[in-house]
Amino acid sequence: MNRLKEKYLKEVVPALTEKFSYKNVMQVPKIEKVIINMAVGDAVGNPKALEAAIGDLTLISGQKPIVTRAKKSLAAWKLRQGMAIGCKVTLRNVRMYEFLDKFMNIALPRVRDFRGVSSKSFDGRGNYSIGLKEQLIFPEIEYDKIDKIRGMDITIVTTANTDEEAREFLSLMGMPFAANK
Repeated sequence: MNRLKEKYLKEVVPALTEKFSYKNVMQVPKIEKVIINMAVGDAVGNPKALEAAIGDLTLISGQKPIVTRAKKSLAAWKLRQGMAIGCKVTLRNVRMYEFLDKFMNIALPRVRDFRGVSSKSFDGRGNYSIGLKEQLIFPEIEYDKIDKIRGMDITIVTTANTDEEAREFLSLMGMPFAANK
């Protein structure tokens, strides 16, 4: 069993049940899925850039991403409807827990001047999003083999009903939230 899943079952569920006084174990929030999105603006003029981004995202997530396409044409950006402009991957179950474990314990501490992630990035329904400026913080990415530094968006979808529940749940899971001033 995955380390993070074990922590969830043994530590997080009892702690949340006590704090929010849930009557049933099924009321305790859990992570449904993790979505990693990488937008590649250079893909309009350079299709090879998208291939490099797909390779990086495959290494990071352990799963092959799907290509995202433009919904509208924008003349200012030389973008036509249907053009490939990014890639995304949705992780569930084992891969999701493995990615989150690696993200919270290895990748985030490697961010320069890291003081914790924002505790205000919740959407009102218990889902958390975070944007990263570079893919180099993941141990699978080799500095010499990348063509360009790219950022990505990571969304953690939970079954929590409120942001307060989700914040407590993610902090118990090990998400390093910044101390609010």
